[in-house]
Amino acid sequence: MAKVLVVDDSEFMRKVLRNILEAGGHKVIEAGSADEAFEKFVQEGADVITMDIVMPDKDGIEAVKRLKESSKKAKIIMISALGHQRTVMRSLEAGAVDFIIKPFTADDVLESVNAVLQMDV
Repeated sequence: MAKVLVVDDSEFMRKVLRNILEAGGHKVIEAGSADEAFEKFVQEGADVITMDIVMPDKDGIEAVKRLKESSKKAKIIMISALGHQRTVMRSLEAGAVDFIIKPFTADDVLESVNAVLQMDV
């Protein structure tokens, strides 16, 4: 069982991800903003972080940079409807290790989280 920090400004999307991840045997912590995500990561830690790109306070790419500065070992999966190659590249350059495009299936999410857990970052 891994601890997954789900970061998305949409309460509905956080609930969808929570249901998928908990059904897959993972513990879930939620954050509705980049700043809240950083606070929860520092306080509680997480084995994997799922991060939305478009959020009101800071975009997910900036949040990835801040999290990676805090912990080089942070394993971050970007989740977004913005499937543009440039956005994917910016996310990976910032330190994300995977990218899931909305709409996704439960299998997409669990396969990505399980694969990322095996990575040595």
